[in-house]
Amino acid sequence: IHDNINQYAITWGAQRLREALARTYETWYGLTADPEREITVTCGATEAMIATLLAVVNAGDEVIVFEPFYENYGPDTILADARPVYVPLQPGRALDLEELSRAFSPRTRAIIVNTPSNPAGRVLNHTELEAIRDLCVRHDTLAVTDEIYEHIRFEGEHIPLATLPGMRERTVTISGASKTFSVTGWRIGWILAPAMLTDAIRKVHD
Repeated sequence: IHDNINQYAITWGAQRLREALARTYETWYGLTADPEREITVTCGATEAMIATLLAVVNAGDEVIVFEPFYENYGPDTILADARPVYVPLQPGRALDLEELSRAFSPRTRAIIVNTPSNPAGRVLNHTELEAIRDLCVRHDTLAVTDEIYEHIRFEGEHIPLATLPGMRERTVTISGASKTFSVTGWRIGWILAPAMLTDAIRKVHD
């Protein structure tokens, strides 16, 4: 109170936090982001996902969702007036790329990629991520990644989809502090996205 820090923070997140996030992504993954135009802080990763889908998905679109999935992905898609298209992740088996390819259609707007996954703990490998990348590029589809468990895995490397060639401009990366630091009650999530998509996402977030 005496320091006069008594007003709302800027709606898309405190500048110090956004700058820290930009430094973190560059240090960990070599992924550069403009904290002013490409990073948005949200009320947890859950709000980040619904804000993103409401911003980038249109009525009648389709969104590909791997199953099993975190409980909000299907309802978030439906709330955006889109149709979820489910693709199973089989335990102990590589991603069925033929089945995934068949899930894409002219109406596919986005694919939700959750790695490491909740609830399965599955970490998609480089080959699987490259296949997802190829399909996104071929069908001009956005990837919305939920990477909230990026630092919690038994084995395997976490590879942000946005770091693959051709994906930075078509990927919305979502993560947060809650799982890594065990501070779920803080409700601190964030979105890293190209500036044009960030403009739309921030309108919904506001």
